[in-house]
Amino acid sequence: MTVHELYKKLTQRLPDSLSESWDNDGLMVCADTEAPVRRVLLTLDVTENAVDFAIENHFDLILSHHPLIFRPLSAVTEDSPVGRKVIKLIKSGISVFSFHTRADRVDGGVNDVLADLLELTEIEPLSEDGMGRVGYLEEPMPLEAFCDRVKEQLGAPILSVADGGNLVHKVALLGGEGKDYVKAALVSEADTYISGSLGYHTLEDAPELGINLIEGGHYYTEAAVLGFFEELLSLIDPSVAVHTLSSNNARFM
Repeated sequence: MTVHELYKKLTQRLPDSLSESWDNDGLMVCADTEAPVRRVLLTLDVTENAVDFAIENHFDLILSHHPLIFRPLSAVTEDSPVGRKVIKLIKSGISVFSFHTRADRVDGGVNDVLADLLELTEIEPLSEDGMGRVGYLEEPMPLEAFCDRVKEQLGAPILSVADGGNLVHKVALLGGEGKDYVKAALVSEADTYISGSLGYHTLEDAPELGINLIEGGHYYTEAAVLGFFEELLSLIDPSVAVHTLSSNNARFM
């Protein structure tokens, strides 16, 4: 299967109509659309380590969630991190696909994977624009017990938690940056809202708003989407070899 053929098939499942207007996702780098794809590296971010790993291990394509190129480039030189990675990739004949907000919104994507991990039922979109999800735990549980589940299921070493004084039953969620959807969580009448990043002031407001807020880490609330990408690839072409690489460069000390 060629780069062009694979991108076309993935776009049928992840149409660009689902992307936010401010987003830049899709085909990021490609020197030859007719090049064959035999080996694909999955990673949340196209870090320099991921690029070097792809080169050293002879991958044909990197498929990421976060866009390699997000803002317009004024120049492509080795003086900038993005430019340096683009040059390496083109020289090595490695293409890059990035599926960002379309993977957040699509059925089965980032937020559905997160809802499944947290064992929610009766799952619905959190907002009218299709972002986020809201659903129910089978039985209400104390906030501390739910946080233990979150850490275990996401592999998150630490959470920032603001107690709104509720048992956890109806849960709203949004992987990644989610402070702009706190209002949607309140409108949904969720007692608990979890996202990757919420910010200090948002967490401080939790008791006054009457909602439990959990900040699970941007990486940890989105990383499981790589399993979704792997499943898509296996359905499209089972002969393609797929490897997943962690791109998390942050440590807790």
